Amino acid sequence: MSAVRWLMKCGVAAAIVLIACGFATARFGSGLQMPATTTRDGTLITLSRYLREPVPDIVLVGSSIALRLKEEYFATPGVRNLALAGGSPLTGLEIVANQPRLPGVILVEVNILNRATDAALVERYSCGDAEPLFFRPVRAAVAAYEQRLHAPRTHQQVAPDLRWLVERPPSAFDNRIYVERALQQFNTEDPTEAAPLNVKRMGELIRGLEQRGARVLLFEAPYVESIEGSRFATTSREIIRAAFPDSKTWLPIEVSRSELRWTDGVHPDERSAVILTQAVERALASARPVK
Repeated sequence: MSAVRWLMKCGVAAAIVLIACGFATARFGSGLQMPATTTRDGTLITLSRYLREPVPDIVLVGSSIALRLKEEYFATPGVRNLALAGGSPLTGLEIVANQPRLPGVILVEVNILNRATDAALVERYSCGDAEPLFFRPVRAAVAAYEQRLHAPRTHQQVAPDLRWLVERPPSAFDNRIYVERALQQFNTEDPTEAAPLNVKRMGELIRGLEQRGARVLLFEAPYVESIEGSRFATTSREIIRAAFPDSKTWLPIEVSRSELRWTDGVHPDERSAVILTQAVERALASARPVK
């Protein structure tokens, strides 16, 4: 009987704790961003923020190339970057399309078209709030501490650093060995099998998004010159341009290539990413009416 009483007490105590955690989740759980514990958590945090916070004015989806265009680089308010490292623009586009409310403008980086949609991420972030059911006291305390000491920087906070960075001359880093490796890979990969299927699905999503009132604009980030002419880059460009021939669908990125540098011929370095971000903002100002 003593053991039974202790078991009942443990059960009641556990129930009280779970109920308290449930109330805490309703009160605090969606207000604190849980800190990352793995590399993949960086992606999950970005997507969780998109579901939890008000719908932004502009959403950017794409691969690790677009990921370089950090949110704090944008002077335009209300920009959310859902680009995924190593991912497909279709993943972010599917998640945005599955939400009840849409942003006004969706920018789609189309450099990498041969990667499949991450079905697990789409499923997880298309069902409402993907946060844990019960409050996690330790992680919440860490999250509150991190948000207090290391809150995400705003554009106003980084603007002086960005101006200083752009005013500096381009990097003199010798990236030839990395460009050669990337060029070899880009000449080996053949997007003719996967890219047409992905582009077809992209067209279906875009039509659905535009019918619901969103404006979708495609853009291609520049590569280093040698990679621009690679098999993968030229074939991908032909496929996407054939599927979307209307110039009004495209966001023209006008920037002096002499000012750009790439860490590996594909991904822009920090200074170049800031310059590309500014080019995107200039193009957006011309492409959409001012509210």
